[in-house]
Amino acid sequence: MGIMSEFREFAVKGNVIDLAVGVIIGGAFGKIVTVLVDKVIMPPIGLLIGGVDFSKWVITLQAASVDADGNEIPAVAIGIGEFLNAGIQFLILAFAIFLMVKAINRLRREETAAPAAPPEPSEEVLLLRDIRDSLQK
Repeated sequence: MGIMSEFREFAVKGNVIDLAVGVIIGGAFGKIVTVLVDKVIMPPIGLLIGGVDFSKWVITLQAASVDADGNEIPAVAIGIGEFLNAGIQFLILAFAIFLMVKAINRLRREETAAPAAPPEPSEEVLLLRDIRDSLQK
């Protein structure tokens, strides 16, 4: 089997296509969660705390300055607010994925938990059983 036919067989398998769809939907869902956290959840929390804009909440290690040649040296700061936003986004995504996996596992358990009832034996089998039971007496 040539490498191209092996690749074609690999690429058209259901798992690879499902993975590609999952990655695309996951990326779009990640953008939705980012907007949800940055624009919906964090502003009211910041307002309750006292008007803090978490996206601009930083710990400045060194203030911006101008060197001897007149070039501006940017400030050195730790972006605590952006880290906090990313942490909340991660928690929301992780919880959503947990709920999806839990639902999928529940569906799989229901499929395996309800096996089909064995079919009724045919008339021949029932007759043979009667004959066997009669002979045993």
